[in-house]
Amino acid sequence: MIEVDSVRVDYDGVPAVDDVSLDIADGESVVIAGANGSGKTSLVRTFNGLVSPDSGEVRVDGTAVQADLAAARRAVGMVFQHPRDQIVAATIGADVAFGPENLGRDRAEIDRRVDRALSAVGLDGRREDRVDALSGGERARVAIAGALAMEPSHLVLDEPFSGLDEPSRRSVRSRLAELRRNGTSLVIVTHDLRDLEPLVDRVLVLSDGRLVADDPPEGAAEALSRFDVRVPSGWPRSAGVGNGDRDEDASGGSIADTSTPEPSAPDPGPDLDGAS
Repeated sequence: MIEVDSVRVDYDGVPAVDDVSLDIADGESVVIAGANGSGKTSLVRTFNGLVSPDSGEVRVDGTAVQADLAAARRAVGMVFQHPRDQIVAATIGADVAFGPENLGRDRAEIDRRVDRALSAVGLDGRREDRVDALSGGERARVAIAGALAMEPSHLVLDEPFSGLDEPSRRSVRSRLAELRRNGTSLVIVTHDLRDLEPLVDRVLVLSDGRLVADDPPEGAAEALSRFDVRVPSGWPRSAGVGNGDRDEDASGGSIADTSTPEPSAPDPGPDLDGAS
């Protein structure tokens, strides 16, 4: 469980997160929504210590994050908004192995984790593929695999569909639904819910750093629209994760990732604290 108790985060004296308290249960799928600048990213980065609260406390599985950063970062995987910001190696396999290697795991354990993570995101057998040749959707899945290789009990994804075309969005959403079914808690940060309805158990809304709504999907539409969050037409058509079990096109076939490759970006260097 992630427990947030009266957390405040200030930047130059201005609150980005303002006295927020909430709990996220094991196995729960939660969306944290809000307009740009509402404090969503600052809040979730307190979950594994990438941001330290100026006041209040975050606990993961009963332990204060600031008391044991290493444990928090093992328990809470983080996928940043732009996958290239956390991809640190030239090939898929090397990138996904980076986190377990930094945990000091032996080679057999690293290989097991890499294989399992790649299978979870549909990239089996592609260890040697170069990252700079991947599509946007594939890079997003590599970033998710890198987080999964740490074997977290909670996975936080910041705007996971940003910059992806429609086939890639559907592919990533399908993988998230599969992770949810397998018991991984999901915390998805977004200002646009159109891809997420089938995954949602709860919707939390932030505005100016404050938690202004905490509702099930069927009770969230009014708050979302009042705070400049895009609400899908007919929301909610249905609630619960079961509808995210499968993404298919109109003919009933599975949706593949057919987005075009992005140009390669400079390697930002390894983020040892927030490693995949």
